[in-house]
Amino acid sequence: SGLTTLFHVYPIGFKKSFLPRIGAGLPIVMGTSFAFVPTAKTVGAQYGLPGVLGGGLLGGLVEVVMAVFLKPLKRFFPPLVVGSVLIAIGVNLLTVGVNYFAGGVGSKDYGSPSNLLIGFSVFMVVMLLQRFGKGMWNASSLLIGVLAGYALSIALGKISFGIVGSAPWFSIPIPMRFGYEFHLDAVLAFASIYIVSGLETIGNTSGITVAAFDREATAEETSGAIMADAAGSMIASVFNTLPNTAFGQNAGIVAMTGVVNRWCIAVGAFVLIGAGLFPKIGAIFSVMPNSVLGGAVITVFAMIMINGIKLIGKAGFSHRNILVLAVTFGIGMGFGSTPAATVHMPAVLKMIFHDSVSAVCLISIIANLV
Repeated sequence: SGLTTLFHVYPIGFKKSFLPRIGAGLPIVMGTSFAFVPTAKTVGAQYGLPGVLGGGLLGGLVEVVMAVFLKPLKRFFPPLVVGSVLIAIGVNLLTVGVNYFAGGVGSKDYGSPSNLLIGFSVFMVVMLLQRFGKGMWNASSLLIGVLAGYALSIALGKISFGIVGSAPWFSIPIPMRFGYEFHLDAVLAFASIYIVSGLETIGNTSGITVAAFDREATAEETSGAIMADAAGSMIASVFNTLPNTAFGQNAGIVAMTGVVNRWCIAVGAFVLIGAGLFPKIGAIFSVMPNSVLGGAVITVFAMIMINGIKLIGKAGFSHRNILVLAVTFGIGMGFGSTPAATVHMPAVLKMIFHDSVSAVCLISIIANLV
């Protein structure tokens, strides 16, 4: 995640090559994608971890193809389509934020008064600093809120540092530790999710540029972002983990703080690399209660949705555009958020509607063309 984030901050170009550069040149932060988890579980049950890593490695070539041919495809992503995707990403993340706020899905004390107290405390610190803080106090509101929540969690006895004590000081990930197996069905399954991930990255890239620079992403920035997705995911497979993607959460943080400084993002990337090489750092993050994170990011996620509304506002609310939006959210988000309704659909449609963000993107493109 840290290495691929550095690709975005300092893109790698290809002279005299048809391949786009790796990296968008934007403040994009990468992370392991949740979208691949169901596919990884299915493939893993049949072929084990080597089959999962092999599918992740070869499947990433799909995003390379997407990046190469993005410029002629850019006309399919006008502000109306990109704005719709950003709204879908924001709505999806709101559910994630609320689950964090309540303590995390599956936690024994989900929705407990202590979790809600921590979440609302962090939320209030962030909001007060955003409203009344000046300079660094305002820009650092999320970090200060998280630190305040961390301290409150310790006072309430919600944090145990046993994991930190037992974690080693230094550890180097061993490349290709579990080996690879390449099975056509596994590679195709991963390839289909890479397409979904690529569509999300298109939305996240525009989310960053709208929030930071009040403009849409250029074709070069978007293709570079997709190439970084592909490169980061294939590197992730080499280091025995699941594919990476551009995190939509970061678009919300950029919208809230206004921080787009290249060195700031690079420092964040080095923190991620440090957490990978020094397990005690990673352990300090991992013992933080989910409710601390939830209190910090719930409004951040809403910012992404608001940026989508801003982009649609630029496109205008003509009768035609309203009809496109109605079809997009009625069919795309309606079926995309209700997978049980697609159980008897053909496999291709089930795959499309498996994720509401990709469903909104594809339905919006089709509705806009029609």
